[in-house]
Amino acid sequence: MIEVNHLSKRYGDQIAVDAVSFRCEPGTITGFLGPNGAGKSTTLRMICGLTPPTSGEALVCGVPYRSLPVPGRRVGVLLDASAQHAGRTGREVLALSAQVLGVAGARVEELLDLVGLAGPAARKRVRGFSLGMRQRLGIAHALLGEPEVLILDEPANGLDPEGIRWMRHLLREHAARGGTVLLSSHLLHEIERTADRLVVIAGGRVVGRGGRDEILAGGGDLEEEFLRLTGRRHVIEEVEQ
Repeated sequence: MIEVNHLSKRYGDQIAVDAVSFRCEPGTITGFLGPNGAGKSTTLRMICGLTPPTSGEALVCGVPYRSLPVPGRRVGVLLDASAQHAGRTGREVLALSAQVLGVAGARVEELLDLVGLAGPAARKRVRGFSLGMRQRLGIAHALLGEPEVLILDEPANGLDPEGIRWMRHLLREHAARGGTVLLSSHLLHEIERTADRLVVIAGGRVVGRGGRDEILAGGGDLEEEFLRLTGRRHVIEEVEQ
């Protein structure tokens, strides 16, 4: 469960996030959708305790993220796939975190296989990873503690179509087991295929929320409604299936 209540962030006179509120329920994937610069990443950083809010609050599993005793065992987070130690191998990155979380070493090998980084890829230094490989490693890191909640910021960036289909299946399985997924993206068509519910943000404010059918209650298609809600043109990237 994720609860965001009137969350705001100001930088001087600039309002980055303005009274954002929404809920992510267990067993669902919530798509956090908006153009680049809409306030998505700032909101996620506040939820994860990395950026202090100016006002409002965010609760994960009923408490602020920083109040969780071992956050990685309850919440899996991927905010920046490039924020990994470039000199370590993929296996070393996961093994070190496993020690911190108190996770068995066998979990590392299980996840390397799950995300397609087993074998030679696991022995490769992160500096030599492609963006797609870094995303896969970041997803493995988020899953390491077997968390009930996943918070992922643009996890499809750098993934090829096969990788995106794999990720979609992975997230749906997590939700089917009762997990909660908050998935941020500017890829409209990918969110449409993946998410159960949508939260649309523009200019730091929530401009639409609900299931796909609720958002499209006025007719039209999702792209038209997205453009109407955000009030600006935006390049919509579609992954060929």
